[in-house]
Amino acid sequence: MAESNCDILLRIYPQISELDKLQATLTVNCVLNSFICYTAIMLNILTIYAITKTSALPKPLKTLLVSVAVSDVGVGLIVEPFYLSLFFKWLQLQNPDCTFFLGLHVILMLFSKASFLNVMAISVDRFLAVELHLRYQTIVTHKRVVGVVISIWTFTILSSLALLLFPFAVLSTILSVIGTICLLVTTAIYCKIYYITRRHKREIQAQQVQEQEARSRQNSEMRNLARNMKTAVGVLYVYFAFLVCYFPRFIILLARAKNVPSIVVASVQLYTYTLMFFNSSLNPIIYGWTIRHIRHAMVDTLRKLYTNRVF
Repeated sequence: MAESNCDILLRIYPQISELDKLQATLTVNCVLNSFICYTAIMLNILTIYAITKTSALPKPLKTLLVSVAVSDVGVGLIVEPFYLSLFFKWLQLQNPDCTFFLGLHVILMLFSKASFLNVMAISVDRFLAVELHLRYQTIVTHKRVVGVVISIWTFTILSSLALLLFPFAVLSTILSVIGTICLLVTTAIYCKIYYITRRHKREIQAQQVQEQEARSRQNSEMRNLARNMKTAVGVLYVYFAFLVCYFPRFIILLARAKNVPSIVVASVQLYTYTLMFFNSSLNPIIYGWTIRHIRHAMVDTLRKLYTNRVF
């Protein structure tokens, strides 16, 4: 007889018999997640404000970055409080019912998938900026990118709610295939960006230009190429951070699904969720570190807040 979604979800989380041995782990993770909840909300709100105030970034890129930041705010504002309430129950040696776990998994899938698909969309955008070069602004318009963002959120909402209607095994298989394809495509995109950038540099440096006007155009192309490459590298760091923060969770969930009996596995699982949520606080730091215009806007905003509070 096939397992219900409730049976599967209840099996991949710590059991009542394990909670007594996990008290120290639960306490540490509760403290960590309380901190992450705060930083995810505050840092991403600051990032959204900084992005909207940054005029140097193209509108399509700004829209995609804001969409990622919104998904990260959702983690801190919705997912983390839900998850913390689960810790409070576990610390009291109580296990919530199936409805609670279904709700947690729905919102967890919603914001994690939205974040991943938005990061992938930014990767495609940076690829087109490097590949199309001067034609980028005419092809990648703000209206089209808004349509892509709406499509991403519509897909993630519907696919997450599908957990309430369809068998978890079937749904997870379909989403795993889609996720694997997305990962391979994104990896291929960054390899292509690397080779395109090297090719452009060789072509520009090989030009033997004597006239001042041509030299100015060459310098302009080099600056534009460098700017696109910097933002592409910034998003690459976001992509790597996503992989590092999310991959351990999938390994542990696989171990739990295969009935690997170990209190160590149950303990590590809690830390993998915390690491996954930490990704939402890490993204704004990466933006500020790698994208100069966003960093300056964030610093200016913090300076104004400090000045207003002091005076």
